[in-house]
Amino acid sequence: MPIFNWVALKPNQINGTVFNDLNDEKILEELDMSDFEEQFKTKAQGPSLDIGTLKAKVTQKAPSKVMLIEANRAKNLAITLRKGGLSIDSICKAIQTYDLQTLSLDFLELLERFLPTEYELLQIRKYEKEQRPLDELSDEDQFMIRFSKLPRLAERMNIMTFLGNFNDTAQRLMPQLHSIIAGSMSIKSSTKLRNILEIVLAFGNYLNSSKRGAAYGFRLQSLDALLEMKSTDRRQTLLHYMVRVISDKYPELTGFYTELHFLDKAGTVSLDSILQDVRSLQQGMELTRKEFMRQDDSQVLKDFLKANTEVMEKLQTDGKTAKEAYESVVEYFGENPKTTPPTMFFPMFMRFIKAYKQAEQDIEMWKKQEAAAKEAEEPPFTSSLLLLLQSPVQKAKRQQMDMIAELKKRQMVKEPLIYEGKDGAIEDIITGLRNNPYRRADISRCSGKKRSLGQTFQVTSDISL
Repeated sequence: MPIFNWVALKPNQINGTVFNDLNDEKILEELDMSDFEEQFKTKAQGPSLDIGTLKAKVTQKAPSKVMLIEANRAKNLAITLRKGGLSIDSICKAIQTYDLQTLSLDFLELLERFLPTEYELLQIRKYEKEQRPLDELSDEDQFMIRFSKLPRLAERMNIMTFLGNFNDTAQRLMPQLHSIIAGSMSIKSSTKLRNILEIVLAFGNYLNSSKRGAAYGFRLQSLDALLEMKSTDRRQTLLHYMVRVISDKYPELTGFYTELHFLDKAGTVSLDSILQDVRSLQQGMELTRKEFMRQDDSQVLKDFLKANTEVMEKLQTDGKTAKEAYESVVEYFGENPKTTPPTMFFPMFMRFIKAYKQAEQDIEMWKKQEAAAKEAEEPPFTSSLLLLLQSPVQKAKRQQMDMIAELKKRQMVKEPLIYEGKDGAIEDIITGLRNNPYRRADISRCSGKKRSLGQTFQVTSDISL
């Protein structure tokens, strides 16, 4: 006979299904299967199947163990228990004593998925009422019975999860609440920001006075429009012009953004979610307090309440302050806190500050470019003006260099240092000295020459007379 390729259910999977009540043996007894074999036999047909053998196999398909929980759920529970690596007794004892050292938070969160359902509790009570032995149950069913016997099981597991997550949650919420408070208060208390908005209002009314009439205020989203309006030459925006005016006429407002704090962090906070988390922590604290009143011998609960009660009160106070501060500042600037979350409100100021800083940089760059262009157009300085601009040391050095140049010039011209007489006698003396240098050994000749010179000067003197 050929093989019928179906997907068969396992014995432990038919419990509670339609197949559990079906009797295929009765069908096999009522039908003549010989014709069926003849019609569907294969070429290598073996001996015909013995109905008795088939009946014996059918009777063996009943599940060996009773299942109280659904098959897939039992399979997932088995995987979870293997992952935890703990016995049933260890798990139940840790839950009773709130022992987070034995049960990790991850394993505890997995176990929460297997809290007994109403149907499973009904099946357990029914099985116990019949007084059937536990050995007939699978390991997962036995765990579920022990699990369901723990008093206030759901409350205990919720408290354990709360105890394990409290510190991390509180440390996550505190900075976000503080950023909302600081951002809201800094914006509302900033005098410079208020004056900047006053200037914006003045420019807006001036532009719209002839068409729309004067306005008493504007929505904060209008600040983005300062970048959209451009001058006639399209070189600057309205914001650039305002920055120039503020720098020239109201320099005390420059750097107004230094008064605003934590806007970037506050702009990422979902205040509604944060406040909901604070309320959830408060509910967990109340549940823990009630459980401690029922079980006042629990040292774990006692130590937790002693260490974290003040932290919870601080969270509640900060949550209330953050809510009030934010609603106050949003209404102060003409917005609706119900429709304007922090993720929308604070980024409007952040965009304006970023654009304002960029406009300041643009204006500074334009000033440098204009100065460079103006310097390139001016004529070069004359040497005399450069001399006046020089330092005293440079000036003295320049004068010394000019004197040396003048002396060199005179030496090249070779001006005579002694003027000649009318008869050329001095020139003759100089020429004689060059041709016959003075020598001490030649005294007689020099003396004779002196006498000759004396006579010469005498004759010359007589003639002149």
